[in-house]
Amino acid sequence: MAIFSDNLHLRNHWYAIANVVEVNAGVIGRRLLGENLVLYTDPAGTVIAAPDRCPHREAPLSAGTVEDGVLVCCYHGWQFGSAGKCISIPSADKDFPIPRNGHLPCYKTEVRYGLVWVCLGDPVANIPVIEQDAMPGFRRINNPVETWAVSATRLTDNFVDIAHFPWVHTGTFGSSQRTHVPKIDIVDLPEGFRGYEYDVVAENPPSAQLTSGQVEGNANRFMTTGYYLPFTVRSTIAYQSKLEHIILLLPTPIDDVTSNFTFVVWRNDDFSVSSEDTIQFDRMIGLEDKVMLEKIPGVLPFEKGALANTQSDKPSTAWRLKFQELLSGK
Repeated sequence: MAIFSDNLHLRNHWYAIANVVEVNAGVIGRRLLGENLVLYTDPAGTVIAAPDRCPHREAPLSAGTVEDGVLVCCYHGWQFGSAGKCISIPSADKDFPIPRNGHLPCYKTEVRYGLVWVCLGDPVANIPVIEQDAMPGFRRINNPVETWAVSATRLTDNFVDIAHFPWVHTGTFGSSQRTHVPKIDIVDLPEGFRGYEYDVVAENPPSAQLTSGQVEGNANRFMTTGYYLPFTVRSTIAYQSKLEHIILLLPTPIDDVTSNFTFVVWRNDDFSVSSEDTIQFDRMIGLEDKVMLEKIPGVLPFEKGALANTQSDKPSTAWRLKFQELLSGK
């Protein structure tokens, strides 16, 4: 039995499930909250998300093809177009009526920040707003959607935490990070995020200098980190050079213990360095997180007393409380 991924309240939120470029390139399959989905782009250019099941004989539609925006089932060739409507049954006479249950029951989708977002129920909150996406001085850099053998609960807990920096991120920026974490105050951040503000002295090796825009051995960062229910985390980094680097971290639960993960970056640099070169350092940081987190099995415990906590765990404690309230429908 699932611990959280079958909770009905989670179905009423948006999840980043794929890059729009991969959906535009053809049919793909994804799994969200324990449910298999098929995604394709219909003739009108709308991304369709539906159960990955042909209503005829239950073949996985993600094993089919898309031709001119029409999804074709690999088993009997049934065809589905706009809004998931069945438009052709090759084995039937042309005047044969499409069965009432022959159409695809579609979920809500939206394309935002180069990503396809899906809500399986009725949205009770908006997709988080990143105001820099509309600012001409910023560019957006997308990354692939990866599958991590990590619970989304542990991913969110990790992304709101800074105490692990000097221990996990020794190959990137953490070597100069002080191990003591000063007092943390949880505050409302812009655009509905809730978290904290802090200063960091980060290691700035040559591999980081394209990202930081600085050549000094250490880089002073003013940062904010905040969560947006259920699992999204945003970190903002401001350097003394006025360079800003905004990271949207997007864990999406496949089930209790497996997640899809991607992140999006916005920067107000001069665009002289390629996006690929700029993002490599952040990917290295993510790999360090992945190696660590995949060592820890299961769902992050939520029972009182199950985990030992210190003052540095205040952001996680705040998120866990709100997440539990969400699961209970508060």
